[in-house]
Amino acid sequence: MFIVEETIAGADAVQIPKQRGESLLDAAVRYTEERHWDVVPGTWLETRGGVQGCSCGDAACPAPGAHPAREDWAVRATGSATVARRMWRERPDASVLLPTGLTFDAVSVPESAGFLALARMERLGLTPGPVTVTPHRRTEFFVLPGAAAKVPKLLRGLGWSLSSIDLTVRGEGDFVAAPPTRVGSRGAVQWACRPSAANRWLPDVEEIVPPLAYACGRDR
Repeated sequence: MFIVEETIAGADAVQIPKQRGESLLDAAVRYTEERHWDVVPGTWLETRGGVQGCSCGDAACPAPGAHPAREDWAVRATGSATVARRMWRERPDASVLLPTGLTFDAVSVPESAGFLALARMERLGLTPGPVTVTPHRRTEFFVLPGAAAKVPKLLRGLGWSLSSIDLTVRGEGDFVAAPPTRVGSRGAVQWACRPSAANRWLPDVEEIVPPLAYACGRDR
């Protein structure tokens, strides 16, 4: 059973990983140690003249404090807890970014469609992988790598196209921001479905596209 409301509120029932009260450094280290995910520090939030903004300096930054800080971010990503600890000790307020296309891809849909899909998956007896909720009101479903190449054909088989529903895939060369990263004044990225022993083995995108497409169609 998916305890969606409880996980977003930061319940402590599942210990992988903690969300409430955990530093960015601790979270980054836990992702490398417990899930073997690569991590890379991103931008951070700064206050200038009493106004909070992104360290990139762009006053119109669409994701303040939650995007890569350097062009070579992908090659700096590490799966080493030791290296991650050193990186965040140098910049404790840096966002935690997880490169996609390596150990997982992420399917992104509107928040309302994501929760509808989670309820449908529960009824169907499907176990999703970890799922985040972003302050931009998106849900991002972690799946096995290679999803980006499969999704267009899968959607066509269901009578949809990528241009007809609000569903995108983050794959090779992209990233997701991980909890407890904050995105400007919008709030923090949170878990809708936390990483746990139950979802250690990620689903193939083929398993979750039908309920996601259905939910996105209903959400239009």
